[in-house]
Amino acid sequence: MAEKRKAPQQETSYSQAIQRLDSILETIEGGQADIDELSDLVEEAAELLELCRQKITQADMKVKSITQRLEEEPPASPPTTSEHTEEHGQDVPF
Repeated sequence: MAEKRKAPQQETSYSQAIQRLDSILETIEGGQADIDELSDLVEEAAELLELCRQKITQADMKVKSITQRLEEEPPASPPTTSEHTEEHGQDVPF
């Protein structure tokens, strides 16, 4: 018997959506869905796919934003030998 349909929500994580998609696929491929349930499963799968695409797009935009910000920041200069001596009480070459 096929699992009860669960409508995807924004709170659904990417991994939860993928797991549900796998479950739907197994149900359909295993011939466990009757014709009346099939359209509901396909509709749920389409909604889950859209949710996954949105999450991927959001993650991609966030990663690009972070990497762009990191590229724009000037590189941090390493402490000079005298700064290191003052901090640690000994002279360690860099």
